[in-house]
Amino acid sequence: MEYLVAFLLGIINAMLVQNTILSKFLGICPFLGVSKKPESSVGMGFAVLFVITLSTVICWPIYQYVLVPAGIPFMDTIVFILVIASLVQICGLFIKKFSPSLYKSLGIYLPLITTNCAVLGTVQLNNSLTFLNSVGNALGTSFGFMLVIFVFSCIRVRLDNSNVPKAFKGLPIALITAAIMALAFVGLVFNFVN
Repeated sequence: MEYLVAFLLGIINAMLVQNTILSKFLGICPFLGVSKKPESSVGMGFAVLFVITLSTVICWPIYQYVLVPAGIPFMDTIVFILVIASLVQICGLFIKKFSPSLYKSLGIYLPLITTNCAVLGTVQLNNSLTFLNSVGNALGTSFGFMLVIFVFSCIRVRLDNSNVPKAFKGLPIALITAAIMALAFVGLVFNFVN
């Protein structure tokens, strides 16, 4: 039972407290690029969920049982990028086959998951955790990414229909909104801890 509680707390911590976008500022490119429509943001969120979780499940044993015993843990970045790139290709083929419109709306940002620092950073961070904690962290990070990008896309839809001064239209108001969201998450965390 205590393992389950620790697992769930790890997911909540990675999702809300240590949110990869709003507290670590990783994955900003797809956050700003794909968050113009809620449908696209959900699709990107599921793609990131698939890639982060599976790459953690694959890369953790490779690191612990192959790279470290062989004395080459410094090769982790190269190996992890190969695993992540393979999973992104599989994910891209799946989306292209079953949802061509989503594939088109994600555009260049889908293959860029391979170089998304949130994905690689999470997989590398997870090497220092136990396997169960690393999977919990991967799930929490993914759900946190999905939550933030979806909420941000809903806000951006409302902003596009609002009377925003001309100088702030587009990316400037999006960045200001992202900063306010980051402050709100810090307030949430502060109140949750206290």
